[in-house]
Amino acid sequence: MSSPSPVALHHLTATEIVHAIADKKTTAEKVVRDCLAHIEAREPEVLAWQFLDPQLAIRQAQALDACGQIGPLHGVPVGIKDIIDTEDMPTSYGTPIHEGYHPHMDAACVALTRRAGGIIMGKTVTTEFANRHPGKTRHPQDPARTPGGSSSGSAAAVGDHMVPLAIGTQTTGSTIRPAAYNGCVGYRPTWGDLRLAGVMEAAGSLDTLGIIARSVDDVVLYRNILAGIPVEALPTTPCAAPRVGVCQTQFWDETDAATRHAIEDCAHTMEQAGAKVSTLQLPKSFDPIDEIHQQISSFEFARNRAWELLRYPEKISTTLRENRLKHGLHYQFDEYRKSRALAEQLRLELDEVFKDYDVILTPSAASVPPVGLNATGSAAFSSIWTLCHTPSMTLPLYKGDQQLPIGVQLVTRRDADWQLFQIARWTERLFADR
Repeated sequence: MSSPSPVALHHLTATEIVHAIADKKTTAEKVVRDCLAHIEAREPEVLAWQFLDPQLAIRQAQALDACGQIGPLHGVPVGIKDIIDTEDMPTSYGTPIHEGYHPHMDAACVALTRRAGGIIMGKTVTTEFANRHPGKTRHPQDPARTPGGSSSGSAAAVGDHMVPLAIGTQTTGSTIRPAAYNGCVGYRPTWGDLRLAGVMEAAGSLDTLGIIARSVDDVVLYRNILAGIPVEALPTTPCAAPRVGVCQTQFWDETDAATRHAIEDCAHTMEQAGAKVSTLQLPKSFDPIDEIHQQISSFEFARNRAWELLRYPEKISTTLRENRLKHGLHYQFDEYRKSRALAEQLRLELDEVFKDYDVILTPSAASVPPVGLNATGSAAFSSIWTLCHTPSMTLPLYKGDQQLPIGVQLVTRRDADWQLFQIARWTERLFADR
């Protein structure tokens, strides 16, 4: 009986790469070269990268192999969303206005990645200013479909096994939705936990970094590194079966049949495994939450783009200039403060809801990635949790039309990220044999 073929290095998770290098089964350079070979084969169709210098990536790997020290992210190739500053690579923020711009220093998350032994593979495509106007990236399984946004290149690169890890950002649904579309694990932390120095601000009241990976363990590893806390693995013993609130939200009618089935089947599977599952109906005060989110984010985003609007309005897409920016500038400060107060009230109300639940189960997106490249899909199923500053994670547990990925989203209360990880691992294992 022949032994199974070895797994290609570019298919390894970040955690597996670290262990393989530590055990001297491979080297950082071999991992990077294998990833680069896969990128060379797939990039003409996927278009995930805004900047990629293979020789720079190889030099980073060679330096790590020569140093003799093993960091917690040693030899792991990482994609960096192109609104995040990198000292040795250009950062264009998804706009021709800043094409070729070279920052003089790394963003905090990039420096922390390097410090842990991670290899900055390149810059991944973002939508224009991390907003609505799509970039060039295509869905890896069907180039006629959107990969989501705004962390489109990061999600496509991880989903297509170009890199095992990538950093995105989220102001509405820019990590959770593209991660779900591309069959990845996507994580948005409690607001304020991860540092944003050197990251272009979209709307600071809502912005967070986001991690896109292929396993819960990889998310935990990278989050601990970026948070500057001791790297700690999740316990191998399963957590207690959680109290689960199945929350359809007011956007449930937007979902397709496959997404509805995924949520219902996931709830049933959790219940069969011992979870206490019940339907959660958010209070009526949450009904205008999408509008509140849009008012806050548009007000802040439009003012953050004041220089570009003043100097280069013709280089901003018509879609962005005449809709989001125009609306945001029109919105008055007193209205903005009122929306911020309403948002804080909703956060407190959600804290009360979580007294009865350990986790909320809800869609990550309305459907499989839709056909068309002029939009990135609805972010409605993330806007609630983003506004409320809660941590969330999408898990790639289901398939829909044409075997395209469907993610389910888990949400916990603010500052309960570790609990989210434990429940996500528990859920991930429920589906491991399926």
